[in-house]
Amino acid sequence: MEFMRQHGILKDVYKESESTSHRTARGRSITHRTSKGPGFGPKGIMRYVLPQTVFLKLKDIGGDVLPAYREHYQEVAMSPEMSEQYDGLSRVLRAELKEALRKGDKTLLGVVLNVLLAWPDCCFREESVRHPRTRLQLAHTPAVLGEEAGPKEEELIALCRREKSRGRKVLVYATYTGTRDTTTRMKKLLDNEGFKVAVLRASVDASKREDWLFEQVERGVEVIITNPELVKTGLDMLEFPTIVFMQTSYNVYTLQQASRRSWRIGQTEPVDVYFLGYKGTAQTTCLELMAKKIAVSQSTSGDMPDSGLDVLNQSGDSIEVALAKQLIA
Repeated sequence: MEFMRQHGILKDVYKESESTSHRTARGRSITHRTSKGPGFGPKGIMRYVLPQTVFLKLKDIGGDVLPAYREHYQEVAMSPEMSEQYDGLSRVLRAELKEALRKGDKTLLGVVLNVLLAWPDCCFREESVRHPRTRLQLAHTPAVLGEEAGPKEEELIALCRREKSRGRKVLVYATYTGTRDTTTRMKKLLDNEGFKVAVLRASVDASKREDWLFEQVERGVEVIITNPELVKTGLDMLEFPTIVFMQTSYNVYTLQQASRRSWRIGQTEPVDVYFLGYKGTAQTTCLELMAKKIAVSQSTSGDMPDSGLDVLNQSGDSIEVALAKQLIA
């Protein structure tokens, strides 16, 4: 036990309970138990592991261990009807947000950001925006798209068609998988174009996702759609050298991990990663801020970005805060 306290993980659990069996007062008892946890403690790591360890990045190994890795940003123009509806929605919500912030109310911040980021990808459904506290309706837009593909979805179909002609499989990332589910719609659109498509959902247990992936490859699946959170660590997807981000989250770590799922040791094909964003929307602004944050994280880890220190975000704000400042400017 002493060794575990020095170098391992111990969990001390205290339980407090009350007894009502006393006539004049309540009795209170505290029990304590200690259980062993998995892992090696920081003291043991510092003393026995780090002095014997060398940390290397793949690029330090040399010998062309990995093939080429390229990232592409493709700006997609909205249709005139989408642009008109978005401009009206943005104008109303930004005015409401400015008024709320003037009164010191920050509850609208997350709502406005999420709606403006999501609406261009989710305009196949009507959107009602309500105040999170008062439940008053702030804005409403009807559905713009029907069964037909939107501009970004048409770009995805064209890209998948091009990659199929080259014999390459495609991994598609979508962050809207809940109430604003875009994965089912994308699967249907790609199915109609003759692609073999599978959707990896959270219902597939993490320990079984690798087997699920092998099964889809054996079935001849050409496109897999999933949320980047489900595959950001511990899963190699070498069979899918082309990656498409239909949407991204605010999390720089998740984006960097998910974008390199197929750029692993054992990959022989060049890896191409595409980011699709609607022109003139909050999506483009968010991607610009993400690029700055990634450059900062690379700089602090010793990897200088191509654009140098000019891209450093000196404000140090989070993506959400920086995006909000641009929206209300």
